Amino acid sequence: MITFASSARKDIECLDEKLVNRIFPRIEALSRNPRPSGCRKLVGNKYLWRIRIGDYRVVYAVYDDKKIVDIIAVSHRKDVYN
Repeated sequence: MITFASSARKDIECLDEKLVNRIFPRIEALSRNPRPSGCRKLVGNKYLWRIRIGDYRVVYAVYDDKKIVDIIAVSHRKDVYN
């Protein structure tokens, strides 16, 4: 199951429709494989991962015991880690 933090919803609402159409299939694929090829583990939290989609990053948490992928942020690479 995929959930979205309210901050991630706001991030997505601000994006161009063309970009959203590129990002959403990758987010949906996380429900089948939460750690796809090319994903990276973020340092400092055992649940946080990120995937790269062009210049944008999707930061998410994987809770294997609950089978939940929680989307935390969707932002440009220069802004996502601030």
